[in-house]
Amino acid sequence: MRQATFRFAFTTSVLTLAAAFASSAAAQTIPAADPAAQAPSTASEEDAAAADVIVTGTLIRRANDSSASPIVSVSDASIRETGAVNVVDALNQIPSFTTSGNGNTGGQGTGGRSTVNLHGLGSNRNLVLLDGRRLPVSDINGNVDINIIPDAIIGGVDVITGGASAVYGSDAISGVVNFKTLRKLDGFRIDLQNGISERGDAYRFNGSLAFGSSFGGDRGNVVAAFSYAKADPINGSTRAFFNDKTPSSFIGSGTFVPSATNAPSSATVNGVFASYGNTTTINPLLNLGFNNDSTLFTQTGAINYKGARDTQGYLLVGNNVRMPVGQQIQFANALDRKTAFLKGDYQLSPALTAYGQFMYVDLTVNTESGGSLTQFGALTTVPTTNPFIPAALRTILASRPNPTAPFTWNGRYVGVPYKSFGEHYTIQQYLAGLRGDIASGWTFDVFASWDKSAHQLKIGNAVVKSRVQTLLNASDGGASVCAGGLNIFGDANARSLSAACRDYITKTAFSQEDLTQTQVQAQLNGRLFDLGAGPAQIAVVGSYRKNTYDYVPDSDLRAQNLESIIASAPAAGNISVKEIAAQVDVPLLSNRPFFEELGVGAAVRLSDYSVTGSVTSYEADARWRPFKPLLIRGSYQRAVRAPNIGELFTPASGTQLVIGTPPASIGDPCDIRSGARTGANGTQVSALCVAQGVPAAAVSSYTFPTTATGQTIAGNLGLTPEKADTYNVGFVFDVPGRGVFGDLTLSVDYYNIKVKNVISTVPGLTVLSKCFNLDGTNPSYSASNSYCTAIQRDATGQIVSVNTPYLNIGGLRTEGVEFQANWSVPTPFLGESSSVFVNAGVDWTRKYEVQLLPGSPFLDYTGVSNGGAGPTSVPPRATPKWKALTSFGYRGEGGSLGLRWRYQSPLRDVSAVLTPATAQVGVPAYALWDMFTTLKAAQGFELRFGVNNLFDKQLPYVASSQNGTDVALYDAVGRSFYAGVRVSF
Repeated sequence: MRQATFRFAFTTSVLTLAAAFASSAAAQTIPAADPAAQAPSTASEEDAAAADVIVTGTLIRRANDSSASPIVSVSDASIRETGAVNVVDALNQIPSFTTSGNGNTGGQGTGGRSTVNLHGLGSNRNLVLLDGRRLPVSDINGNVDINIIPDAIIGGVDVITGGASAVYGSDAISGVVNFKTLRKLDGFRIDLQNGISERGDAYRFNGSLAFGSSFGGDRGNVVAAFSYAKADPINGSTRAFFNDKTPSSFIGSGTFVPSATNAPSSATVNGVFASYGNTTTINPLLNLGFNNDSTLFTQTGAINYKGARDTQGYLLVGNNVRMPVGQQIQFANALDRKTAFLKGDYQLSPALTAYGQFMYVDLTVNTESGGSLTQFGALTTVPTTNPFIPAALRTILASRPNPTAPFTWNGRYVGVPYKSFGEHYTIQQYLAGLRGDIASGWTFDVFASWDKSAHQLKIGNAVVKSRVQTLLNASDGGASVCAGGLNIFGDANARSLSAACRDYITKTAFSQEDLTQTQVQAQLNGRLFDLGAGPAQIAVVGSYRKNTYDYVPDSDLRAQNLESIIASAPAAGNISVKEIAAQVDVPLLSNRPFFEELGVGAAVRLSDYSVTGSVTSYEADARWRPFKPLLIRGSYQRAVRAPNIGELFTPASGTQLVIGTPPASIGDPCDIRSGARTGANGTQVSALCVAQGVPAAAVSSYTFPTTATGQTIAGNLGLTPEKADTYNVGFVFDVPGRGVFGDLTLSVDYYNIKVKNVISTVPGLTVLSKCFNLDGTNPSYSASNSYCTAIQRDATGQIVSVNTPYLNIGGLRTEGVEFQANWSVPTPFLGESSSVFVNAGVDWTRKYEVQLLPGSPFLDYTGVSNGGAGPTSVPPRATPKWKALTSFGYRGEGGSLGLRWRYQSPLRDVSAVLTPATAQVGVPAYALWDMFTTLKAAQGFELRFGVNNLFDKQLPYVASSQNGTDVALYDAVGRSFYAGVRVSF
């Protein structure tokens, strides 16, 4: 923390001095009255009247920027004012977005990717573009990592909050996020920013350099940008909230796990504990832990427990011995990102321009996820010949029906450093094209691009099961293999593992993932006829795209030979698509009473996929401006999304499924603590558990030892494309001016999105809920129920994996209204061109419903918290009924000062949908306040400062999350500060 505080103080001082020096230099070299002394030209500063413009969401060039689709525009200044190192953190504040992947959702080898999610339909159902072109994909599901976009060249972001498949192609079911780069730059622009939390951690830095120049007598222009970003990790032990979260029963002292089919004698177990002075009767099937003095204790009830109680990661929770995982995890990833971007164009002739673009990103994301567990796959066992077995345990082992049988143990490898996941990406994209005029009113644009995303995963301090088993089996406890051998009995013994043994049982595991994308596209634009209101226009596009995927894990990762890391198999596949699309725009009336503007448009796209065949998407739209300030608009979209490589080709591979601990969460319904076992149908549930594999002798005392299990996901070549119907209708009221009522823009848009044949895995919690009739769907408690057959258990009855292959699961529908308002009122008494402003965005979700199987009823997930959801999950992590972002303050020639309010309405817990009879507490309304200010020190020089989470709002409790909250959605950092400077010359 001290190091982070010093870095913040030092770099902020340097930034301030640099700005002061630069301001002084500017004052000496640039006369204030010189009309030529202007800031560098950007897209927003070019002469808009020089040519027609392309509005995001359409291929048609028009002389105005009217859009029939609802568009949220975010300026680069607004992004800077959030103080975010990652652009996605700024975008996720916009009400139209649902938090998906960000710097707080990485870890466990999931990539640490930052993704966007419109209307909660999944990050794989919106399209991310750069200047209207597809970006390199970052994972097998076609997601684009927003981290790869060089923020130095971002001129703004346009967000279409409705389907756009007919215009842009597959994946645009919920909309499009289009990052716009600087179109032209003459000069240099430097931007530096750093930040830190009030607690002295969470240091972050972002620096960029952009420069450009015209050449060849202004026939050409080149823009180059380089940036570097760094963010420090944050460990759960630094926040009191996580002290008791995720109370895992895998503990450093190790525990003996009795077998129900080879249980020790009750008399012997109670006799051992009687020698400790205990008079309480002990169930012989309870897990027994090991004190440092070689005596035993019961993990449940903590009888004779002599270990740490609120230190070294231990805690008594409900009088049970636990090691809360929340104290160990890094809830925010470490990030190190370097980007380079170059683009240029050159006018070969008055009618022909060549252009090109290059992007390179080197991105590293690191996280630690605590000590490894004896979990997943075939468990290691301890033979009775192991020399470290305490005498008391030997007595108990000898009382079993088969006294010489090896026994199972649970433990956490506290003698090994936390396992780490290092995700290293190199992303490169090359693009070249030609554009020009064919004839009067007709233009063309053709380009080709190739990109590659190479992802290398390094799992540090991965514990190798086979080597652990070798040491456990050795007659000397492994001392002949490595110094001291492996003594798992007792916390002190586990922590005293020698360096030689640590090196022997651990390794750095690797996997390599490569994705490539090839694109070729040609576009023709032209004018058709004129009905008197302006020319009707057409755009025709033909394109070809191919995506390939190759994944190779190392042998131990593939064979489930690493503790607490789920297996993944090699995979490869490719998919290609040929598309042709056309869009027309027909102005019908203009400059008439009640018809300042009236126009209609339509688009159609035919896509032929190499695996799933042909699909057609189409749209129709209309716009009407009865008088100049008011635009009424509406559209209908038939959007289509074909299955991606991951959904088609993913081999059976594992991930972690968070099920929680009953009764607070679903957990394993066979657990004696679960509502399923204690409810009115407990007898039937017990019988189903036995039918599934829980030993009959153990079912009366069966508990699941942790909060997570395995989940097996597999691709499916039998998938069919998703189809969505999207309706949008709304209006824009725009009254520009400087009068007493100021400058006002108000837009209100209604959206209705219905998706059929949704491609998804059935949520693992839903499988458990439906198998055990928690929602009334298996009233006969049949073990042959399709959901029950998806649950795999081992010989002891523990859930090993829940199988959730990709399926066309059913339907998804959401409906709501988006509001945007921007109002500024001049305040000449405070200075020329000064004003106070209010900018507000509000999203009201009327409903969000999911149909899990065709023909089944829709489940209402409106206003629900689903803390365990992943980036592409349906439903998402949260579906609040109301979400708002409001900024207000003062803006003038010398700078600005403002406050920002972020609001989310209360949420029900997901258990209210899955297990309504035992619904857990929901999440209360959540709101944050931020403060931001900018100071224009001189022309071309700007300082900015801000405080995020101004009132240090604490984390809310989220019952459905493994960590007791959702650090991706809620601010776990607390009050934090940032300072930055921008210099242009």
